[in-house]
Amino acid sequence: MPVIFKGKRKASNFADTVTELEQAVAARDGDRTGRAFTAMMSGVQSASEAEHVVAGPRLAALLPAFPPTGPRPMLAMAAGFCVERGADPAACAEPVLDGVHQDLLDALEFARRWSAAGPAGDEPPEPDQKIINRSLLARIGGEEYEATRLALAWCSVEEWQPPALAVLCRSAEVRRQYASALLPACRELAALQRHDLKCLAYALAVLDDEPLLVLHRPTGTGFELRIGGIGDNFQLHTLLAHVLVGSGHVPGDRPSAESVRLATDPEPARGRTQAVATGAFELLAPDGERIWNEGLPDDIPVVEGRRLLVLDEPTYQRSWNADRFFPHLPGTAELTRVLPPDETQTWFGRTSLGNGIHRTA
Repeated sequence: MPVIFKGKRKASNFADTVTELEQAVAARDGDRTGRAFTAMMSGVQSASEAEHVVAGPRLAALLPAFPPTGPRPMLAMAAGFCVERGADPAACAEPVLDGVHQDLLDALEFARRWSAAGPAGDEPPEPDQKIINRSLLARIGGEEYEATRLALAWCSVEEWQPPALAVLCRSAEVRRQYASALLPACRELAALQRHDLKCLAYALAVLDDEPLLVLHRPTGTGFELRIGGIGDNFQLHTLLAHVLVGSGHVPGDRPSAESVRLATDPEPARGRTQAVATGAFELLAPDGERIWNEGLPDDIPVVEGRRLLVLDEPTYQRSWNADRFFPHLPGTAELTRVLPPDETQTWFGRTSLGNGIHRTA
């Protein structure tokens, strides 16, 4: 997952720097704003934690006042860095994620115009600001300012990813409020295969406080769980084994205490660990298709209003590094109910995998 800034911190008076930037923006003084912005970007890494807490929302609030053709992504990065250092993610989220959403839409519009103005099959260019010239702007069409805005969005949309992750990975409320509106545009742009938006797409797709029905095919048993904050299906797999095998509800090898800790601990691991998690199940959709560990809980199909997952015996032994995808996002999985046999059979009947106990060869 991207980290916004790295480096040593020194003593500073960052609050005054932010005030100068606010005043320069309010005065609509371009030269003064440029100087204040440069000073802010130079000072944000060396500010104290207390200064970051106060500065984060103030910097985020300036985003709408910065022109779309200006350094808005860098300003968002500074606000996101403050969130990483303790600023309230909810107080910074709206301006940051509004900026993300607009650049996603503008980048998609750039791609649409590029394709419409050229020969069939002519793919959009690589997102590098070096491509922006009069010829490209003429192809995009419209007023020069608008074409420039769209081209810059195409080239800079990945820069919004770190500040977006800073607020999304630190607040379930932020995810609930903003994620669903951004996810379709993120996935549509990622499908063009010109931008690496995997981390943003995964964060936007995180489920929170989500009911999950789980059918264990080898034993013909069923369970209702509630999951949240899980970054990928590797993490989900570990937590399913912890809840179901670890509590004796289904047979199998329980996950190690360390792999469970890494999946759930509110404190992220300090760097990458060597801990290994081992697969206990085959994850299947109700139609029998495999649900990959590399995928997301959001991939689990909804059947009659409920996400429905089938667990089978693993077809081969698999293991993976137990570190979670989002270090700052602890996962949860709680068993809320063991389904009675008749209800379990009803849910099995809504799958293509049989209506009772089935043991794989």
